[in-house]
Amino acid sequence: MNPHQSNQTLSDIDIEGRYALAREVAHEAARRGMEYYKRRGSLTVEHKGGDLQDVVSMVDRELEEFIREQLLERYPEDGFLGEESGSERLDARCVWVIDPIDGTACFVNGLHSWCVSVGLMIDGQPHLGAIADPNHSELFHGCRGKGAYVNDTPLRVSSATHVREGLMGVGTFHPRGKEYFLPFLHSLLNEGGMFIRNGSGALMTAYVAAGRLIGYYETQLKSWDCLAGLVLVEEAGGRRNDFFRNNGLLDGNPYLVAGPGVFDQIKDLIGPSLDE
Repeated sequence: MNPHQSNQTLSDIDIEGRYALAREVAHEAARRGMEYYKRRGSLTVEHKGGDLQDVVSMVDRELEEFIREQLLERYPEDGFLGEESGSERLDARCVWVIDPIDGTACFVNGLHSWCVSVGLMIDGQPHLGAIADPNHSELFHGCRGKGAYVNDTPLRVSSATHVREGLMGVGTFHPRGKEYFLPFLHSLLNEGGMFIRNGSGALMTAYVAAGRLIGYYETQLKSWDCLAGLVLVEEAGGRRNDFFRNNGLLDGNPYLVAGPGVFDQIKDLIGPSLDE
């Protein structure tokens, strides 16, 4: 939070307007993304930093620019952080955190696990979010203090009390994968748990909020992949680790969200790397 804003209240902010805009823009961006997805064979695809597994398409850049223009045209005083275009005005009370296509590798390879994620931080805390999945006609959305929903259906995290009672979402990239990911999977399987990886951190976070997954662990995640979903998990009764520590907004961190009945068990299975 900007220290100069400490005497201001949330009543000074048009939260309802921003919440409606987030849903509208996420839905429209996902609709546009689906048009490109149908003709994905003609897209230009690049690899970030020489990593053949980290891809970006022209659609990512085009959709992020569309989202940015829509949000800042309505609220020009707000800050912005996007996966493709970087950041501006991060000292603003309201900062939009955007992933135009979360799951780009799935998108370009014809897999249906991708979405548009639009989140908003207010005074340094996740406050509202919208995650649009056009492949399944689902819009996950939530606002602090107002609940979380998929379309019009309220969300609630899993009531599981042991990892063997449901599916665990997981993810990793190469640098931390061998050191932390494989030992976690070994421990999870020893406890009778099972896991999936669908390639979209935003969707797996939303699935935790919806109770479809008991939890989701990623060895290293960026804020644009999860900020919108963190609001959903909180409003649906879930727990998360201290993701924003040590400049997590810009640099990312290890990541865990889960239902309250299994959070501590999963945290123990991960070990101290979760808090590094």
